[in-house]
Amino acid sequence: MEWLSRQLDLYLDILRFLAPAIPMTLKVTLLAFVLALLGGMIISLTRISGFAPLRLLGRAYVDVIRGVPLLVQIFFIYFGLGKILNLDRFLAGVIAVGICYSAYLAEIIRAGIQSVGKGQYEAALSLGMSFPQTMRHIIFPQALRVIIPPTANEFVACLKDSSLVSIIGLRELTRAGREYYSQYFVDFHTWFMVAVIYFILTYGLTRMFYWLERKYKVLGYEVAH
Repeated sequence: MEWLSRQLDLYLDILRFLAPAIPMTLKVTLLAFVLALLGGMIISLTRISGFAPLRLLGRAYVDVIRGVPLLVQIFFIYFGLGKILNLDRFLAGVIAVGICYSAYLAEIIRAGIQSVGKGQYEAALSLGMSFPQTMRHIIFPQALRVIIPPTANEFVACLKDSSLVSIIGLRELTRAGREYYSQYFVDFHTWFMVAVIYFILTYGLTRMFYWLERKYKVLGYEVAH
């Protein structure tokens, strides 16, 4: 019992040390993902554009961003562009993660839009709807059922990859874990607690997306898991 009590006290001490860094992890993830969604939406529209140079530009963006590791992008934006644009660690980390995931989300959104039959576009045009009206009221509501499941996966991956911003000194969850280890040289317990916190965060986000998926599910059209 004494050993168990010592273990619990140690885990509680680690948790108290890590807890202040959790909001930073969530802040980086949420802001980066909002940026990724906005960027992904714009790039996806260029990918389906009828203007060939615009399609090529969108494809080049996706190929380049997906072909460069996120860690390299973080270094490039913080140590490269950051010096020119005077970006701090937080802003550089958010921008780097957001840009990286915008390329993946662009392809997910494009696939969702293209999953809607062409007859839907033709019907909207026959009703005199403009392109923005067609996308907003006809295409996107139907594309959501295809977009949400893979977007949930990308959101969870974004949360986990936010740990990479610790490399530029931003004190999020992983950075706090490294600080605790460097002070007290407790390895297994520290990283076990970090892993547990990440699991709790990702599990909560996953359940939220499951709820959204059920909300937008169309009868007779289900996405297999």
